Amino acid sequence: MALLEFYGTECPHCVRMAPLVERLEKELGVEVKKFETWHDDANEKLRATHDADGGCGGVPFFVNEETGAKICGAVDYETLKAWAQAK
Repeated sequence: MALLEFYGTECPHCVRMAPLVERLEKELGVEVKKFETWHDDANEKLRATHDADGGCGGVPFFVNEETGAKICGAVDYETLKAWAQAK
């Protein structure tokens, strides 16, 4: 499973998502690959590639490479979990 998270260090919505991502990793035994985009141009280019349709345009932005499912913005834990489990 290839789960990606694009975030900004100072982004309050990203900070709010951090404990939910950590919980997800522990409960499901998965790894969410994290890419900081506000201070890393290469990571921002990667985010833009995954958001080629412009549907999100910012962070937090989550991509499930296996299913193509995306989440834009902060969500509750159940939504995050369903995204990770391809539901």
